[in-house]
Parts: sequence; C-alpha cells; structure tokens
Amino acid sequence: MGNIDLAVRAEVLSEALPYILKYRDKIIVVKYGGNAMINEDLKKHVMEDLVMLRSVGMKVVLVHGGGPEINEMLKKVGKESKFVNGLRVTDEETVEIVTEVLAGKVNKNLVKQLNNAGAKAVGLAGLDAGLIKAVSKNPELGYVGTITDVDPSIIIDTLNAGYIPVVSTIGYDNDGNVYNINADTAAARIAGALKAEKFIAMTDIVGVLKDKDDPKSLLPFIYVSDIKSLEKQGIIAGGMIPKIECCLEAKRMGVNNVVIIDGRVPHSILIEVLTDKGLGTEFK
Repeated sequence: MGNIDLAVRAEVLSEALPYILKYRDKIIVVKYGGNAMINEDLKKHVMEDLVMLRSVGMKVVLVHGGGPEINEMLKKVGKESKFVNGLRVTDEETVEIVTEVLAGKVNKNLVKQLNNAGAKAVGLAGLDAGLIKAVSKNPELGYVGTITDVDPSIIIDTLNAGYIPVVSTIGYDNDGNVYNINADTAAARIAGALKAEKFIAMTDIVGVLKDKDDPKSLLPFIYVSDIKSLEKQGIIAGGMIPKIECCLEAKRMGVNNVVIIDGRVPHSILIEVLTDKGLGTEFK
C-alpha cells in the first residue's frame, strides 16, 4: 500500500512539473473573497496554496474584499447598511470604517496568516504609492469609486523583493477623497496593469453553469465572443454578470489566462494552476 501511495504522489508531482516551469517568474493575481475567506479551514488551504506557488518561483498577488467584515463592524457601531443596485451606499463615516476594516483588520490578518504559513507577505492598500486612483461612481452612492488609473509599481517592487503583496481595494482621488472600490473590478484592473500571466477569480459557485440548478453543467471554457449570446440565453445572469465583466476586462488588458474557480473546494488554487484538469470556467 505504501508503494502505491508513493507512486500516486510521484504522479501528482510529475503532472505539476510542466506547470511549475510554465508559470515560474510569471505573475498570478488571485481575487479572494466569499466563502473561502470566511471559512477558517478554507482560508488555511488558500494561504498554503499561495505559499506553495511562491515557493516554486511564481509571483503571486492576492487582492481581497471584506464585505462580511464591513457589515459586522457597521452593525457593531449601529450603522445600517444600505445598497443601491447591489452597491453599498458609502457616506463619509462609512468609508472611514471600510478603510479601517479592509486596509487594517482584514488585510493584516491575511498578511499574518501568509507569514505563519511560511511566506513573506506585505500588506498594501490602493492608497499606497498611487496604486489605485478613482473618482466617484455616482453621487447617490457617496464614496464608492470608479477606477481611473492603476499604477502597479509598488506591487512590482514588492514582488521583485520576494514578497507576496496582499492588496486591499481602497482608492483615492487628487483631492484626497477615499473610495470603496469593488474588489472584483480592482483585481481585474490590477491583473491587467501587471500584464499578469493568469487571473484567478474565486467565487462561491463551481463556475459558469449551463443550468444554474445543475452543478454538473459546468462550462469548462467560454469564448469571449459567445458571452453576449450566453447573456441572452440567461446562462450568464444576476450576480454572475459583474464577475464576467471583470474577467473580460482582464482579458482586454492582456491577461493571458483568466478563470473563475470555486473557492469552496479545498486547495482549488493548486488544482487550477498545477494540474491538467484545472477547475472552474476559463475565458478564451
């Protein structure tokens, strides 16, 4: 039995080798959120995956959200969350809380966990070194921002120094106003600005489904030219639409490989990056 186990392990390592060589010294951007960020066991797997990729020579960038933590803090201070078309109305008090939670508590917790897992991680916010510039998306939403520019220099410097950058998605404008930025949008724009080789968007579903009620109807890949048709058919609908738009933005900006994966699967990042099978839905 021991020899069989060793043979299986050897086969797994052999399968991973071409991908290790393919992505060595290449940038991989991971957008992290949803259930994988709340569940502590899944979070541990994600941290281990990122450390593994970095240890074999890949340049990993982690971009994170933190909606549940923001909701929890707003509830603690007795501030009601209001949403317009799925976007959080963010007044001056709320954006201060968002900044404290995202750039502080959430970001530093992820940095700590990556360091404990064996990496060298550094926390960054969109405010650092002009990383994310933004303007107000809609006065009705308050301090919710639309990205006008991404300067990835600080991320590149951090990667070249051997660290894993952990980026919270706060932006600012020339007047010093701070904005809450959608994490999916920010991650896609950062991946594009970095000319990343791969962009991984982690979600709470298996990928794009032909039948939303049948997890086995996963579409393993989608051609960009077919997306409008899939929207008309209702295959791409609801909350999946903005995630697809972010993936398209990454493709338009030159990211070679863009994929949505199920963050609820343990070690989903390693499965996606280092195996023939991959995971989720790839955009071609």
